[in-house]
Amino acid sequence: MSRFVYADPDSLPHRDRQSISKLYRADEAVAARMLLERLPQDEESGTRTRYLARGLVKGMIQAQKRQSGMAALMQEYDLSSDEGIALMCLAEALLRVPDKATADRLIHDKLTASHWDAHLGRDRPFLVNAATWSLWLSERIIDTDDRRRWLSRVVHRMLARIGSPVIRTAVRRTMGMLGDGFVLGRTIDEAMKRARRNEKHGYLYSYDMLGEAARTEEDAQAYFQAYKDAIVRIGKSVDPRITMRERPGISVKLSALDNRYEPGHEERVHRRLMPRILELCQLARDYYIPLCIDAEESWRLDLSLDVVERLLDESSLENWEGLGVAVQAYQKRAWEVLGWLENKAALKRRQLMVRLVKGAYWDTEIKDSQVQGLSDYPVFTRKAATDVSYLACARHLLHDCPHLYPQFATHNAHTVAAVMEMAQGKEFELQRLHGMGEALFDQLVGRDTPKVPCRIYAPVGSHEHLLAYLVRRLLENGANSSFVHRIHEDDLEHLIADPAAQLRICEPLRNPRIALPKDIYGKARRNSAGLDFSDRSLLLKLSAQMTQLAGKGWRGGPLVAGTMRTDQAQAVISPADAQCQPGKMTWAGERDVKAALEAADAAWPDWEATPAEDRAQILEKVADLYEKHQAELMSLCVEEAGKSLRDAHAEVREAVDFCRYYAAQARRLFSRSAVLPGPTGERNELSLRGRGTFLCISPWNFPLAIFTGQVTAALAAGNAVVAKPAEQTSLVATRAVTLMHQAGIPVNVLHCLPGPGGEIGPLLVSDPRIKGVAFTGSNETARLINQGLAEREGPIVPLIAETGGINAMIVDSTALHEQVVMDIVRSAFLSAGQRCSALRLLCVQADIVKPLLKMLKGAMDSLVVGDPRWLVTDVGPVIDAEALERLEAHHQTMEEHGRVLHRAPLGGDCEQGFFMAPSLYRLESIDELMAEVFGPMLHVVTWRARELDSLVDQINDLGFGLTLGIHSRIDAHAEAVTRRARVGNAYVNRDMVGAVVGTQPFGGEGLSGTGFKAGGPHYLLKFATERVVTMNTAAVGGNASLFAMAEGDGGGGTNGHGGGNGQKRLPPPQSVSRRRSAG
Repeated sequence: MSRFVYADPDSLPHRDRQSISKLYRADEAVAARMLLERLPQDEESGTRTRYLARGLVKGMIQAQKRQSGMAALMQEYDLSSDEGIALMCLAEALLRVPDKATADRLIHDKLTASHWDAHLGRDRPFLVNAATWSLWLSERIIDTDDRRRWLSRVVHRMLARIGSPVIRTAVRRTMGMLGDGFVLGRTIDEAMKRARRNEKHGYLYSYDMLGEAARTEEDAQAYFQAYKDAIVRIGKSVDPRITMRERPGISVKLSALDNRYEPGHEERVHRRLMPRILELCQLARDYYIPLCIDAEESWRLDLSLDVVERLLDESSLENWEGLGVAVQAYQKRAWEVLGWLENKAALKRRQLMVRLVKGAYWDTEIKDSQVQGLSDYPVFTRKAATDVSYLACARHLLHDCPHLYPQFATHNAHTVAAVMEMAQGKEFELQRLHGMGEALFDQLVGRDTPKVPCRIYAPVGSHEHLLAYLVRRLLENGANSSFVHRIHEDDLEHLIADPAAQLRICEPLRNPRIALPKDIYGKARRNSAGLDFSDRSLLLKLSAQMTQLAGKGWRGGPLVAGTMRTDQAQAVISPADAQCQPGKMTWAGERDVKAALEAADAAWPDWEATPAEDRAQILEKVADLYEKHQAELMSLCVEEAGKSLRDAHAEVREAVDFCRYYAAQARRLFSRSAVLPGPTGERNELSLRGRGTFLCISPWNFPLAIFTGQVTAALAAGNAVVAKPAEQTSLVATRAVTLMHQAGIPVNVLHCLPGPGGEIGPLLVSDPRIKGVAFTGSNETARLINQGLAEREGPIVPLIAETGGINAMIVDSTALHEQVVMDIVRSAFLSAGQRCSALRLLCVQADIVKPLLKMLKGAMDSLVVGDPRWLVTDVGPVIDAEALERLEAHHQTMEEHGRVLHRAPLGGDCEQGFFMAPSLYRLESIDELMAEVFGPMLHVVTWRARELDSLVDQINDLGFGLTLGIHSRIDAHAEAVTRRARVGNAYVNRDMVGAVVGTQPFGGEGLSGTGFKAGGPHYLLKFATERVVTMNTAAVGGNASLFAMAEGDGGGGTNGHGGGNGQKRLPPPQSVSRRRSAG
């Protein structure tokens, strides 16, 4: 029997984390109450805490008046302001832009929209004034606002000549100052040298090698070497007389050591990452310094605990007490994670260091959960709840976890005071970030004997790697709600308030302004339910369900009036494995076509007369059934269409979204007539009605989602449907129709006719009972359908067509390479490049093409191409032998012309299927690519900074207009491109696939489609006809409503409709009602 998800589920690390798993996405109110119960309400202790916190805050206020550096800058520029956002964008982008022209545009873009002069003042620290003066003067020089156009043209020309280098230098220096404020040193030696001054005052240090998750194996090797070098340099500098807890340490991100450190890659983590982190730990042991494993996104937690567990099992580390783990208090699991760490450490008779942080990925956790449609959030949605979690965890560490040494990382004075009150003589240390929290921590650190051990977490690295760290720090400490930003005299009592007391009076305990993922669309519809691919317990259940379904032997065939014909069946072969036959299929013939058309034509009037509300409710039942049968629908998509597990899951979700969205649109558009404005004495109503029987022709690349979208749109509008799915994926379609019938769609209203398009397609298109066609597929087939409809006698019927495109992505030199590469890979290679929206043409600014393509090649090499049944697989097969043959022919042509830049390796399980290696090609010009290449093949062209408009024109000249990607930190660039480009869907600074129903309506223009967009508010209009009814309401007995209005007016004339007070007489009713328009 074929297995799904995991090839060997028993090989997963031992699971003794049920208590942790239960809280992963637990109900927030339940989780918060549990934590509140763990914080005793001791009035005397609370009074002492507030007294200490009050003193600390007053000290901070005094220090604030004389502070300099990052603390002052953070105090001045909060993230919610235009200036704060501009500062962040400049800091993360400017220092990596290689060409002067783009740097100047970036500066202009970020400075002209902000008001830097508001931040100048005699009482502000030097760095704030120095930074602000350069930004403000730059704004003055390049501002184009109407207020300053009084400057003469002569002065403008002069400034244009001399201004750019001056501005560029000033702003680069400011950004360098900002970078120095966040980064202790570019090298570990520079950082340790800068650290000496604070070390003399009593501070300890932990060094973090700046950089985020590795994107390539080369990145991972570089980070690994940087960590090794840093450990050696730190270790050699340490005074051998001091204890482990007094020594400087290093923080390590596991995602920097392996670019595939993610769920599904557990075997790789064990094989590749574990030897690296073990070697680093052994090196830290040899030099007797601490090493802390950093906390990352919540979906990596299980993997992190796997690593920690294996390190605790390592006999080579058993005498080293320097292993540390960071735990995020904003996660609902934090308290249980501490308990698990304590149990493991006690079992192994080891000591662990635990760095308790509040968490720095909060906004990402919220958005990701919403996008994925998950059951709840892994983090608390109220700040007070996070603070309570932190205090509960602090108490847990101090009183219940003797094998864990607490390290409390916080900039919050009340939190510091509460920890000191809780400690009661227990050992612990406090931590702050480099560049922040000086005013608080300087009160706690003595020159010779510190009152409390205080450690500075200090990033080390080049400013080019600043982005993600900077953004997290700004979000964490620069928002208006943060403690750092609210230190004012009048805020004092609020700042030292007990968060537990604040949370206890909150109703509800979760933040009502942040909707649960299922509720993000409000009352109109429910979001489709997602599957958490980081939750092993859920994945193991899915694995068991799909494995059981693998031998089911699905049957498909013409489904007419609820009866499926299964004679003369042919075996269905999986594109991933010729030995895999998920089922058998019977093709429809002429007799099936006639029967389906007759039944649909007879059933349509009753369905069209069914109230829109009833039709909507049935569609919502379809959605519910899809979710109930998720495992089997995913199994079919994997085995018949070759989709990866994640793609198959996304397919089910999109189909569910179509059902619920079109149900909501049916209520909005078809439930009642619209009353139109007009003259008194008549009523004009417009209503939408179904057209008749629609033919829905769907493709194989989205066998469930597009099939369902077309069919449910037609049904929602009150039409009968004859569905003709792609031959390659007809098992999926027939199963979908069966579920639709089960939900309540009348069997005579919906019919499914699988079969060769060349045989049954013309029979359907030419039949006059077909009142409209919805089609997704190739341009060639769309033209044939259009011709067939045009040749018919009788009424002209609509063709709703969505075809392909030569979809481009434009990347300028301000773009962050790590983000761009990730989005390129998702857009061009996942789903084996078999999406209508997939990236085909990558347009890179020439100044950055070499480093960008180097990183892209490394990311391609990390892709797993192979069996789509496994969670580890990124890229599955192409759909069939014919598709593979076309792609190989294109590759051969590119190879003959010397255009092949790179190919990803194929996996060892690709021999039996139709697999194409993701490939990268070089083009001399855009017009070399005149047709869509439907597979994992990406073509690259370069452009110069001055050629942006021309580049967009060349893309337009291809004639397609489906999707376009833009990566730029210059808002004006993105706006200019989206205005000029003739495309249906443009995506800025993200990937360009995966349009979400109702959020990103999908469809193109030109050669890419006819509009309206699928999953959009106007789509159902294409499936309907409009009718207007005009009724003369004054035809019998005059216009009573008008008389009533006149009586209520209280004006002159005795008969109420003329005479005194200067009123004009109304014309006779006949003259009003007989006004005529061209209609």
